[in-house]
Amino acid sequence: MFSKKKNTSKMDAEQRELYENARKRTLQKKRLFQHFIVFLGASILAIILNVVIGFKEEYQPLGYDWFVWIVLIWGFIFLIHFFNVLLVNTFMGKEWQAKQIEKLVAKQKEKIAKLQQQVEKDHPLPTKESKKSFPENKDPNDKFKPISPDNKPDQNYNH
Repeated sequence: MFSKKKNTSKMDAEQRELYENARKRTLQKKRLFQHFIVFLGASILAIILNVVIGFKEEYQPLGYDWFVWIVLIWGFIFLIHFFNVLLVNTFMGKEWQAKQIEKLVAKQKEKIAKLQQQVEKDHPLPTKESKKSFPENKDPNDKFKPISPDNKPDQNYNH
């Protein structure tokens, strides 16, 4: 019950990740709702300023009252925010991202395996038979051996 060791298992990490994902999604939805409230309030305020109070009543870009343009542009921005939070994030969330990463890793592993096969085909490792073709005391990779009393230099060696 009161152990000093922390149990940091894989399940705890998964639960933390799920909690963090849920917290982020809740925050996204909360901000979307706040955006909607501010949009609604500002739209009503713009209509009241233009229609009721008569602020800049004569200003009509492209034949429409200025508040119409504010509501349309801000409404378009809100729709983008709405689609991003509720549609795009749902379809392209954490699960989608994890699947895409797994696919890319699998492709990379497949390419590495093909390259490995090609290298093994082009440059095979020496087999036991090829090692037997060389004398035991002579290494095919060593062209020069140090001179020792047991090992006399070749006759063709110039000093």
